[in-house]
Amino acid sequence: MPSMIHAENLTRRFGALTAVDHLNLDVAEGEIFSLVGPDGAGKTTTMRLLCGLMDPTEGRAVVAGHDVARELDQMKDQIGYMAQRFGLYSDLTVAENMDFYADLFDITGRVREELSARLLRMTRMEPFRSRSAGKLSGGMKQKLALMCTLLHKPRVLFLDEPTNGVDPVSRRDFWAILYQLVRDGLTVFVTTAYLDEAERANRVGFMHHGRLIRCDTPAALKRGLEEDVYVIHAPDMRNAITTLEKQPGVLTAQPSGADLHVFLDGRITSPEKLREVSGLEFKKVEPSLEDIFIALVSRDQPGKDETPHAA
Repeated sequence: MPSMIHAENLTRRFGALTAVDHLNLDVAEGEIFSLVGPDGAGKTTTMRLLCGLMDPTEGRAVVAGHDVARELDQMKDQIGYMAQRFGLYSDLTVAENMDFYADLFDITGRVREELSARLLRMTRMEPFRSRSAGKLSGGMKQKLALMCTLLHKPRVLFLDEPTNGVDPVSRRDFWAILYQLVRDGLTVFVTTAYLDEAERANRVGFMHHGRLIRCDTPAALKRGLEEDVYVIHAPDMRNAITTLEKQPGVLTAQPSGADLHVFLDGRITSPEKLREVSGLEFKKVEPSLEDIFIALVSRDQPGKDETPHAA
């Protein structure tokens, strides 16, 4: 499939701070790509660079076949961008907000009517078309923002943490809509701090301190983890972490709900050896994306807790 998003050594510096550090990335047509990382990792800056809202310090980006720096106007006609705080007007109804954005895109007549009706059906927002945007729930506001972003039929959709602060049911509904859009041929680039949500994407990129540290499908990322992951239940979690992280071959021990997830280098240690030291029982588990991100970060910065939200 042709590449709809291409980044080549894309870099953005703010003084001494490098927010995005030589990013190289290709996103195929019809793909959902999720960029994951903690706050400050460079996700939003990356998206702004790809959308032409910010100039790169180095490198280049091509989106929907247009060089972002040289063909900005042509590129903007091909994309939809939904920021973390989309510009909805709370005193206008759902239908009035959609009409306002349709006017901005110069969408009129029957095309406007048919497209608006289709979007309302797809998002199940038809019963609320007369409700003021300010009286919508968080999930409904995100659906309205999405509809407004889609009115001009973009080929590439950029979503910056679209479900941040939204309840789990609304998050699930939102992703169901994204799947439907991709079936219709749209390419979706979404940033998120929710690793369970990222598993729904075709491919996931892990970003840390401005660098893309790993990029692959969720299944391949899980298969490629070098360490083994074990879950243990420890009555004294703090003491268990202190004891285990002193042992050779233990990359890190991280809380996961009421348990601990422990990452071991099987060439150096084993659950049997650690059981003798700690008195704890180890159960091997399949790593989650959160586990993988923790392991990747811990290789460079042991003991530093900068994981995205577990949800």
